[in-house]
Amino acid sequence: MAAETIWNKETVPKVMKIVSTRLQQRDLITLLLVNPSIHHTLLSHSSLWLVLDFHEMSNAGDRLVSALSLPRYRNVKHINLEFAQDIEDKQLENVKSKCGDSLLDLEILNLNGCQRISDKGIEVVTNTCPKLKVFSIYWNVRVTDVGITHLVKNCRFVVDLNLSGCKNITDKSLHLVADNYQELESLNITRCIKMTDSGLQRILLNCSSLQTLNLYALSTLTDEAYKMISRLPHLRFLDLCGAQNLTDDALSCIAMCKNLVSLNLTWCVQVSDVGVIAIAQGCRSLELLSLFGILGVSDRCIEVLSSFCSNTLTTLDVNGCINIKNRSRDQLLKLFPNLMCFKVHS
Repeated sequence: MAAETIWNKETVPKVMKIVSTRLQQRDLITLLLVNPSIHHTLLSHSSLWLVLDFHEMSNAGDRLVSALSLPRYRNVKHINLEFAQDIEDKQLENVKSKCGDSLLDLEILNLNGCQRISDKGIEVVTNTCPKLKVFSIYWNVRVTDVGITHLVKNCRFVVDLNLSGCKNITDKSLHLVADNYQELESLNITRCIKMTDSGLQRILLNCSSLQTLNLYALSTLTDEAYKMISRLPHLRFLDLCGAQNLTDDALSCIAMCKNLVSLNLTWCVQVSDVGVIAIAQGCRSLELLSLFGILGVSDRCIEVLSSFCSNTLTTLDVNGCINIKNRSRDQLLKLFPNLMCFKVHS
């Protein structure tokens, strides 16, 4: 009996603590039902109950209210509602009225694909989570500058912001972000088609801590803004896919970002060997480079890339670059020994 007691009181809790940290949320909740001892053990470890993941679930709004009403989620830090069904403003209002205190420590909120949420919903939810650091609301065409105004007013510590696909926000939002989030580390404004040079320039002037900048499919931006990317000394990831107005002059400025490891120049049709060579010479930590669809580049830039980035480059996409010849695997590895992915035209 003594051995069984030790097993139940000491061994099982230790094993549960180790195993539970590797379980999905649903499995963790199922474990609570096994027996009272395990239930007590799991609830005693508050670090297990810091995440609520309802992505792609139905009735996510009601599930969220029910979960936040439980004592174990009183200090939740991460809520994922990505593409969750039935999430709209009224559900967020219910959260605030019934269990708003449970969001006071929230740091990460993912509302990607929650297209029924409007500026009102943004106001309600951000008003309850003053410690928010990461906010993502990808693919929402209802949110406007009004919603971003509420965000910057209520959440002063955001360092990671994803507004990808929010087509109704304008430069006003970027001005607000730039003026209020000067410690911003990651910004995604993919397909925010109302943005202009003015908005991006304010970001680049004020947010020098940026490490990730996603400008995918913003074809109206010009070199006047692109040249200012050189002001980001910590930049590691830059997506310029579809930057139709980007020229070699601006790319030569971007080459001053010495810490760049990933650069997407897909369909940057005005770029030539000159710009890519500048990148090769300036960004010697580059691991990923896409030149997809650029007709102005040739084997010359490949040779220079090999001279300066051969030890770091692992992914190189030259699909559609008709002036770059096809090479065998052995030939490629002589140029880039660490290359794992090389895409070339057929």
